[in-house]
Order: sequence, then structure tokens, then C-alpha cells
Amino acid sequence: MFSSSALSGSKPEQYAQLLAQARALMHGEPDRIANAANLSALVFHALPDLNWVGFYFHDGKELVVGPFQGHPACVRIALGRGVCGTAAQTRQTQRVDDVDAFPGHIPCDSASRSELVVPLFRGEQLIGVFDLDSPVKARFDAEDQAGLEAIAAAFVESLGASE
Repeated sequence: MFSSSALSGSKPEQYAQLLAQARALMHGEPDRIANAANLSALVFHALPDLNWVGFYFHDGKELVVGPFQGHPACVRIALGRGVCGTAAQTRQTQRVDDVDAFPGHIPCDSASRSELVVPLFRGEQLIGVFDLDSPVKARFDAEDQAGLEAIAAAFVESLGASE
């Protein structure tokens, strides 16, 4: 039985604890929907100042909303559009301190002020993106980015060869 625990210590130590919890939660489960749902809930409840955590999956043409925690979201996002589409197209994590200053930002939740989106790739194959929004400007720093990229990598690893 999985049990989450409160995070403690420095921010890198907290992300190491969260990564260990994420790996334990996904251990032995290759289903992407199950792991995305549980991972969204884990991160949403573990980290402060978040109003949306979830996944968009690539369907071969565009990004389609997957499991998440937060208010209802945009269902489809074109590659190259908004923060999520930009992360998917450029293959680079997008860390945006002020979403209102991001060209083409898609305001799914008007409360969001900053965003971090990690693209999910297996080799050359785009799986989707891991998206986090915050109602606080400049919520995400380099330590958040590194920690969340490690969690995203663990998600991709959990999928095994089935995806």
C-alpha cells in the first residue's frame, strides 16, 4: 500500500523525497493513464502554490488533456501554441514567470500567473507534456524545474515498452 509523507528539508531534498514517492506510486504499473492520474494527485497535494497539475498527451496531431488536478482545462492544444504546445514543439521545458507576458498563452484558468511545462519524449516519440500552473507569479525556479523534470522522466520510464 502506498503512503505519501510530508516533504521536509531543502528544496532539492524535498524533490528527492517526492521523486521517491512518485517511483513507489508508479512501481510495477505500466499504464499511462493510471500513473498520470496518481502522479497528478501526488504532486498537486505535495507542493505549495499550485492550482493545476496534469498531463496532455500527444494523439499524433495535437495535445489532448489527460489526467489532472485542478479546474477544468482546455481539451486540445496545437503543437507550438501556448506554453504546452511550445514545450512539445521545442522539446524544451518552458518555465514562465508571468504567463500574461508569454506570446500566445492559452488562459485555461484565469487564476494562473506562472507555469512550468516539461515535454515528455521517449527517444524521438512525443508522448505529451507534464504541466503545472500556479496562481503566484514566478512560482517556479531552477530547483523546481530540475525536480519536476526528474519526476517527468520517472513517469516516462514507468511506461515501459508499451507506449
